[in-house]
Amino acid sequence: MIDPRTLREDPEAVRASQRARGEDEGVVDKLLGFDSRRRSAIANADKLRAEQKSVSKLVPKAAPDEKASLLTRAKELSAQVKAAEVEQTEASEEFDQLFRTVPNLVHPDAPVGGEDDFTVLKTVGEPTKFDFEPRDHLDLMEGLGAVDMERGVKVSGSRFYFLSGVGAQLQLGLLNMAIAQALENGFTPMITPSLVRPEIMAGTGFLGAHDSEVYRLRDDDLYLVGTSEVPLAGFHADEILELGDGARRYAGWSSCYRREAGSYGKDTRGIIRVHQFDKVEMFVYTTPAEAEAEHQRLLGWEEQMLAKIEVPYRVIDTATGDLGTSAHRKFDCEAWVPTQETYRELTSTSNCTTFQARRLSVRYRDDNGKPQIAATLNGTLATTRWIVAIVENHQQADGSVRVPEALRPFVGGREVLEPMKKR
Repeated sequence: MIDPRTLREDPEAVRASQRARGEDEGVVDKLLGFDSRRRSAIANADKLRAEQKSVSKLVPKAAPDEKASLLTRAKELSAQVKAAEVEQTEASEEFDQLFRTVPNLVHPDAPVGGEDDFTVLKTVGEPTKFDFEPRDHLDLMEGLGAVDMERGVKVSGSRFYFLSGVGAQLQLGLLNMAIAQALENGFTPMITPSLVRPEIMAGTGFLGAHDSEVYRLRDDDLYLVGTSEVPLAGFHADEILELGDGARRYAGWSSCYRREAGSYGKDTRGIIRVHQFDKVEMFVYTTPAEAEAEHQRLLGWEEQMLAKIEVPYRVIDTATGDLGTSAHRKFDCEAWVPTQETYRELTSTSNCTTFQARRLSVRYRDDNGKPQIAATLNGTLATTRWIVAIVENHQQADGSVRVPEALRPFVGGREVLEPMKKR
């Protein structure tokens, strides 16, 4: 959640952020009213408790003719304290419930608008051209024996699949290459849980407006994660970190599950938009002062990975209406997909400032040893979807696929993936 002091001291900043996101700015005035009621209730309860304590101290020393009236007053105050505490609790719950719906404040430099209002920050490489009619990733992968969509549907339903043979090798190779790079840059590799408690899912900002996209196991009151960002954000919940070197960096390898609610009819062919995929995700705890610089480092590591798979890509500054609840600013790297003649997202990195850490009570000690709210950031290092960009951009006329040089050691030294012979 945002800092309550910002709401009180600079409500216009919250209103402006709400407007930029396309959210209701009227929530600010409602919150200010709830906050005033809450603070008044707290002050009244404190005053009554102090008076009750004072009267209670007088009772043992009081003369017999005064004791009865003091006892009566003490009883009245006790009832008033209980009523005041109920008012305080109700006012606090009313404030907290609405306050938790307010998304993070947007970065002042983030472009304002919706999904299509992003700003292109840079373009690397030229769109891939062929002297033959290129095949899409599904045709190529089926020819390589790399994927089986029909059996995926038979076993699990739409948007599920089997990766097989070189398809499985490609995914494992990509993710292992990502882990190798993460290790080189000081990240701790993590295999994370796929199921988390509601308070962890809510703490990262994935419930509320986005809960329709999350799989829930109601009998167990657990949620399937759509990214290892969620369990990694909860890893240090209710802890105080020592950030002597400025950052605590993790690289989480996980299977990810997304309902893709609201995407009916979109990207139904192949493995671009599916219900389950694997991913290596960078996740960082740092100080708020270091968060913007760390965000640039995460973007740099993402670009380093994209260079290894040798595909054209662009970097975009995501518009405010497409940031998601927790992000202050988000950069996406989108790779060129030849058969679609457009760029598609492969990576995303978000600076969530103190938003998630405040909800999950993750703190660090400053130079004076005083606990402060930490900042969190995340960034994609590789996912199943990357296979789409690799096979389409590196395809050859005979349906074979050239393996990018950096990836070859992670797929058994293969230089070219050959189509399977028809039986």
